Amino acid sequence: MKIILASQSPRRRELLALMGIPFEVALREVDESFPDQLDPIAAVRHIAEKKARAFIDGAKDELVITADTIVTIDGQILGKPVDAVRATEMLTQLSGRKHEVITAVALLHKGKIKLFHEVTEVYFRVITIEEIEYYIEHFKPFDKAGAYGIQEWIGVVAVYKIVGSYMNVVGLPTARLSKELHNFL
Repeated sequence: MKIILASQSPRRRELLALMGIPFEVALREVDESFPDQLDPIAAVRHIAEKKARAFIDGAKDELVITADTIVTIDGQILGKPVDAVRATEMLTQLSGRKHEVITAVALLHKGKIKLFHEVTEVYFRVITIEEIEYYIEHFKPFDKAGAYGIQEWIGVVAVYKIVGSYMNVVGLPTARLSKELHNFL
């Protein structure tokens, strides 16, 4: 079966390749907004499903994989920072605290969408403003929810504990995805 990964994320592409799954990348423009009243899990599932629905007319026998990842703390969703000021605010908010990373995945096949999500708790030690500035200057985390990538420098020096899937924090819950894909392949 032909598999299409509908994602711009180089991390998702890398993870799917590491799973040994042959795939092609296809992209569609999707508005990633969601209704304000949705809780974080409902919001991320809403976006993943929207991304899948963008392919519903064009996909025939292919299996389309879409995903979205958010970071949430105290019920607040931290999106992708628009600039260094917002990235600094987000990382300061995460410093010394636990937050959750939620990734929702949608599998589209023959007009039907299978939706699932994973939640991972991530614990940051207290990080200094100098460390935050260093990270932002050297790693430019503007394409990452919550303004950080766990696989980068900040994950090595600041994350002291996770509960759940590490790969989920990177951007794709690979163990769960592997299990779900067995139903199709």
